Amino acid sequence: MGQLMSNGTPGRELNSNVEGPHLLHSTAQDTNQMTVFGKISRQLCSLKKTSWSCDSRYFWEWLNTVFNKIDYERLRDVGPDRAASEWLLRCGAKVRYCGHQKWLQDYNSLPGGPMDRYKIQAIDATDSCIMDIGFDHMEGLEHVEKITLCKCHYVDDNCLQRLSRFENLRKSLFEMELITCGNVTDNGIIALRHFRNLRYLFLSDLPGVKDKDNLAQVLKTALPSLELKLNLM
Repeated sequence: MGQLMSNGTPGRELNSNVEGPHLLHSTAQDTNQMTVFGKISRQLCSLKKTSWSCDSRYFWEWLNTVFNKIDYERLRDVGPDRAASEWLLRCGAKVRYCGHQKWLQDYNSLPGGPMDRYKIQAIDATDSCIMDIGFDHMEGLEHVEKITLCKCHYVDDNCLQRLSRFENLRKSLFEMELITCGNVTDNGIIALRHFRNLRYLFLSDLPGVKDKDNLAQVLKTALPSLELKLNLM
């Protein structure tokens, strides 16, 4: 607004008095909405740790579904890394960006600036409510090297099978930890063989996994360079 174009012409200067205040108001409004949503999200995540009745569980399942639903218009507008960051943080997970050491978990602390500046390098979904319908947020991610899924009650075989179909992740993922996810079985673990550059895999406390010897053989055959650590019954 009101800036010179690359060829030196005034661009949209004539409309700056009309559009400028409107766009500034829109940006401020979006920021305020994100701040409010971040506060609500944190409060709801803390409430999830409280014991609830059976009827309350239906409410949380519905709410978690809302948190996971993908907004394709938003994805198109801000790009896969920003959209995935928003999804992960509102579900209680955290992310680390390329070139940064600090993990980001506070929704209100999501960085501004150019949308393509921050690329997700690592995901820690410990104690989060991510579920199958939200995993499409990760399809466009190109720089994710590590994923930790720990105490993710909604993560199941469908989640892992969906992840394994994303070509970008097949190339970029080097490390994965899967811990205390009770809905994961042998079928979900076997799908991990498609991550052809996977170098480290830690599997622990997965009661749905029944034949760890067969899994080890399948994974080592498909991924000869894989360091596989098992802590399974």
